[in-house]
Formats: sequence, structure tokens, C-alpha cells
Amino acid sequence: MSQQHHQEAHEQGHEEGHEGPIKTPKQLAWAVFFAFAVPILVIILLARSVTSEFKPGAGSESLGAEAIAARLKPVASVEIKDASDVASLKTGEQVYAAQCAACHASGAAGAPKFGDNGAWAARMGGGYEALLTSALKGKGAMGAQGGGDFSDFEIGRAVVYMVNGSGGKLAEPKAPAAASAPQ
Repeated sequence: MSQQHHQEAHEQGHEEGHEGPIKTPKQLAWAVFFAFAVPILVIILLARSVTSEFKPGAGSESLGAEAIAARLKPVASVEIKDASDVASLKTGEQVYAAQCAACHASGAAGAPKFGDNGAWAARMGGGYEALLTSALKGKGAMGAQGGGDFSDFEIGRAVVYMVNGSGGKLAEPKAPAAASAPQ
């Protein structure tokens, strides 16, 4: 009897150990449904929370004429200066203060300092045209100044100002001739 009792206990324990929470086909169907539905729902909620920024709809202010014009405006604009209007052109000293002094006042990046006669003497040997070309096209660490905020004539005035302030005797460049109007 003890052997029979042991065998019955073993069969009961064996059956109880392998029994799972799903006991009917209906429970199995629900378990399969939730196994697919819950992860999909979690993914959808995460995607919505990541992309939950404000998205304007039809009729909102982002579709107004001013907002569209602001988005379509050019990045840059072209301003044409009249080089013949000498009165509106900057003097050599004004151009030096605005553009050249950043390096030539302190001697940064090997630039000859304003007023340093020795540093400018070697550069003055090539004459005004060579100095102007270096200023307009750039030389060494100095970037090209041509096509920037100032006209070539204004850059030329700044070159003369720096050279004359450093012991040179250059004449002020001639103002550009007025463009003849078509008749």
C-alpha cells in the first residue's frame, strides 16, 4: 500500500507541476490576443509621445501670408552702391577703423602694425598697386577685402591711410569716374 500511495502522490504532483494558468481554449485565445495587442499598443503610444509636437492644422496662423512670406524670404540680398557718389564713400580712416584695425592695430597674425615705419617700409617698395592688390585679394593670413562691405576705392583709401600713417607718402587715390547714363 505504501507503494501505491507513493505512486498516486507522484502522479498528482506530476500533474500539478505541469499545470499552467491557461486551462481552456478561450483563455488561450485571450492570451494570444493580448500577447500581440499590448506590444503594438505600447509602440503606438511611444511613437505618439515622441512626435507629440504642435502641428498646426488648416486655418492656423502658420498658413497666413506673413508666415509664408517669412519662410520664403531670401537668405541674402544684393545692394548696389553708386561708386561715383564720393560723398557717401568712407574715408581711409573710417575703413581702417571698421575693417583693418582688427589686425593692423595689434599686429595679429603677422600684420604690420599701424605706425610701424620699419614693418611698412619693405611693403611700400612694391608701390600702391601692389599693396592694393594684396588688400583686395588677400595675402598670407589676411583674407580678401574686395567684394566685402567696402568698395575697392574705399579699400584703396584705407591702404593710403595706413601707409601714410607709417611714414609713407602716397597720394589719395582718384575717385571713380561717374558712369555715363545711356541716352
